Amino acid sequence: MPSQHQLVSNPTAPVSCHAWNKDRTQLAISPNSTDVIIFKFDGKTFTKAHVLQEHTQNVTSIDWAPNSNKLVTCAQDRNAYVWEFDGAEWKPTLVILRINRAATCVKWSPNEDKFAVGSGARLVSVCHFEEDNDWWVSKHIKKPIRSTILSLDWHPNNCLLAVGSSDFKCRVFCAAIKGVDKKPAPTCWGAQTKFGELVQEFGTGPVGGGWIHDVAFSGDGNLLAYVGHDSSVYVADGNNSCQVSRLITRQLPFRTVLWVTGQSFIAAGHDYTPMLFTFAGGKLSFVGDADAREEKAAASKFSALDKFRNLDKRGTDSSDALQTSVKSAHQNAILELSIVEGQVGNVAKFATVGLDGKVVLWTMADISSRLTVA
Repeated sequence: MPSQHQLVSNPTAPVSCHAWNKDRTQLAISPNSTDVIIFKFDGKTFTKAHVLQEHTQNVTSIDWAPNSNKLVTCAQDRNAYVWEFDGAEWKPTLVILRINRAATCVKWSPNEDKFAVGSGARLVSVCHFEEDNDWWVSKHIKKPIRSTILSLDWHPNNCLLAVGSSDFKCRVFCAAIKGVDKKPAPTCWGAQTKFGELVQEFGTGPVGGGWIHDVAFSGDGNLLAYVGHDSSVYVADGNNSCQVSRLITRQLPFRTVLWVTGQSFIAAGHDYTPMLFTFAGGKLSFVGDADAREEKAAASKFSALDKFRNLDKRGTDSSDALQTSVKSAHQNAILELSIVEGQVGNVAKFATVGLDGKVVLWTMADISSRLTVA
């Protein structure tokens, strides 16, 4: 059974974003507010340790650099901060993003010498530290992005950056910065020569499509999974001329994706439960749900007025199925996935956070056993 933790006491407040430190003894979350709350975790219980207050509007994304132990946060106030712990408290450093719309997502590069920030300004700010001025400055990737950036992920080579946006496109850019990165070597995605160059571009379907909610490189960087608001999952295969495989599902849209083995990934979203997919031999397949999702009507007493109101609004006077409980760990949509044990492509345990204010810890061995038995 997954381990459930209700970190937000207000049932209407979601855990909108989260990040773990290197040894998973601390967890940073934002409950859809201007605050970032850091909890200590002893393997069983969470204890509030710090509250970071610098943003003036809701925090949208958090990432924790494992080796340097630096936190980076971004928010709707168009700002980002890099936080460092001095032994007693967390100290922020302002990042010069140069954007005129909300910052939406942030991700440290594998070498932790830069990070990328997506925004509603239709651009990505790739930030690095300037020793002379003692601040973080940014360079922009703009073309051919035509809408809000919703997700980011770095290739293991520290130079390629996958970008998902609400213009229905998943793109791979060169994000190598002169003076920070060495000249990047060619990869299966193509040669990268200069900063901001578009390396690959993928869509979401022959007709229509959907926003790209999340993107994720596999552990070796040769596969790129992304999920769209069209309830489909996609995998671009860098070893096969960057061909894209699409699987149309019967589920509600997915919000987040994570590679758990070299050929399988977890996707989760509005169906309340993580779902396992595999990509083998160029074929994308659905394995099964990590958790049950059944709705059971809750008994309740309705007055005559309630019945007339329901008849007017819903076309039925039945109180059945108007109030439901869901037999799953999460009681609302899952927003993010993160690794608790292991690494990308070799995950033993992962966490999910969602609109219900919960943090749920899942073990891959239990999920694999359940799906094998099923």
